[in-house]
Amino acid sequence: MQSNDNTHGQNRQELTYLPVPFPKAPPKEPRFAALRTWWDTAWEADGVLHNMWEDVLSAPDAGLRHMALWLRAVLMVAGVSFAVLMARAAGEVVLQALHQLLTAVPKVQVGVDTSSGVAAVVDQPVRTYIAQHSVGLPVDGSTVYTLWLLTGIVGLVLGYVTRNNGVRAMWTAWGTATVWMVWTTTPATSRPVAAGLAVLAWTFLSAFAMRGLTLRHRVRAGRPAKVTVRPEIHIPVQPPAPAAEQHPHSACPFRD
Repeated sequence: MQSNDNTHGQNRQELTYLPVPFPKAPPKEPRFAALRTWWDTAWEADGVLHNMWEDVLSAPDAGLRHMALWLRAVLMVAGVSFAVLMARAAGEVVLQALHQLLTAVPKVQVGVDTSSGVAAVVDQPVRTYIAQHSVGLPVDGSTVYTLWLLTGIVGLVLGYVTRNNGVRAMWTAWGTATVWMVWTTTPATSRPVAAGLAVLAWTFLSAFAMRGLTLRHRVRAGRPAKVTVRPEIHIPVQPPAPAAEQHPHSACPFRD
């Protein structure tokens, strides 16, 4: 009996060390399952993507005014973005061309007698003034001289074409600065003559730049009042009431 008990105990000990089965892990959901579910739902009838696609298909017939709001907003944002990009590209091209124009003129000798004739009376003092006062600037003196010429030409042309007061103010400031440079740089003996010629030249050109400018106050005649005649409105005219028959002695204060 004892041996049997030992054998039974050994079997119990062996059973305690048997492997225990682990529960199986649940199967993993396929990747992007939620996204696929949303995609299928969105393309069903009355789904988000389905309705948006219907809006896109009906846009040519509906026109810009009656198309869906979200589609109109997308088109407006795309148009504004395209306009901004085009304006930026055009601005870069214009700035690059202006930079090339201004940097290609440094061959003009500033402060040297390169002009002759009557124009030299105004041009040479301006060149000398710019050469003396442009030292230390980040741009060359010839670039400043080119800007001075461009400012005068633009003020003259745009003042003649547009008749804009801002352009005319720029032309006036340009002429005043030119006369000042001529007066400052020209020697004292010939200073009045040079400044006078500069004023005459600027006044002659101002006849074109200031075209149409007048100091008289324009009085505009008032417009006559508009009278609207509506024939459908009729005012009935009532005949006068018949005069009551009066007694021959009604005017008399004493009656019989």
